[in-house]
Amino acid sequence: MHRFLEEVTAHYMTSPAKVISPDTTMRELMAKFEEDDFNAYPVRENGHIVGVVTKFDCLHCFAFTPGSMVPHYDELMRQSANQIMTKTFVYVRPMTKLTRVLQLMIEHRLRSMPVLESNQSLAGMISREDILKALKRCCGTAH
Repeated sequence: MHRFLEEVTAHYMTSPAKVISPDTTMRELMAKFEEDDFNAYPVRENGHIVGVVTKFDCLHCFAFTPGSMVPHYDELMRQSANQIMTKTFVYVRPMTKLTRVLQLMIEHRLRSMPVLESNQSLAGMISREDILKALKRCCGTAH
């Protein structure tokens, strides 16, 4: 377990990470989720990450209150990532300890998060699966 305490994000993140543009439609986004089997995509505009869009964000579009008017499916599918993305998001740096990443994932119930350089450019993505691989590598027993 001591080895895991010293591990950093850069050693386990997926890099380069796939990104989408703010004008990506819900239809395109849902196809990408299915194709890549990812849970989230950073949204990049002019070289900077301006938000994160997740499967949850997509599903949220279909949740209506009794008093709201239900738009047509095609209308929803034309929405852009910019309209549904989370603009205030949790991210980490490449040298962030995995223990901190794990803490943030649990605290905010995140499946993955962007890894940003100090200039806010995207270094990669870190996911729950990456943390599990690190735990196995660092703490697993040999059989």
